[in-house]
Amino acid sequence: MLRVGLTGGIGAGKSEVAKRLAAHGAVLLDADKAARAVVEPGTPGLARIVAAFGPGVLRDDGSLDRPKLGEVVFGDDDARLTLNGILHPLIQAHIQDAEAAAIAAGGDDLVLVHDVPLLAEGNRAGGFEEVIVVDGPAEAQVSRLVANRGMTQEQAAARMAVQATREQRLAIATIVIDNSGTLADLDKRVAEVWDYLRARAAR
Repeated sequence: MLRVGLTGGIGAGKSEVAKRLAAHGAVLLDADKAARAVVEPGTPGLARIVAAFGPGVLRDDGSLDRPKLGEVVFGDDDARLTLNGILHPLIQAHIQDAEAAAIAAGGDDLVLVHDVPLLAEGNRAGGFEEVIVVDGPAEAQVSRLVANRGMTQEQAAARMAVQATREQRLAIATIVIDNSGTLADLDKRVAEVWDYLRARAAR
């Protein structure tokens, strides 16, 4: 079994790499999906968020209004720390349960890929045998955020500014996937990385 961390800056193309690794056969454990699961209506996580930030962060149907919560915590370090203190232990427990289930069902050559957007920021690289960083120029990240997520260039730059720097992410990488080329280039590089991961897991 091989435990792999996958990360990259917002707009770098990490989700595209994650999809391709899963298609090759990796077991994907997605921190973003876990983050959504632990704040579904009726969960202790959502109740704690409402207690901390008030009912204004809820939609009319009782679900979490993520854009509204983002407005509350973005640019407010104390609020962000409070939110992280609520979410991170819940997300970690959720992922650990999913990992345990995958291990119980998988074989010796299992490749577990943990998709963790803020891996560099959380100083968690040491928990993985390999760390994949999806990399590319900042200009390409901004262009993708504008085209695919409807952000302005200023909004994209602001989101990138609160994440780890490109240099900080590359410093924790054992494998770098350059996503500055075409999708065909990305397919080829991910296939190369997958062959390496499978071989390493089998060893």
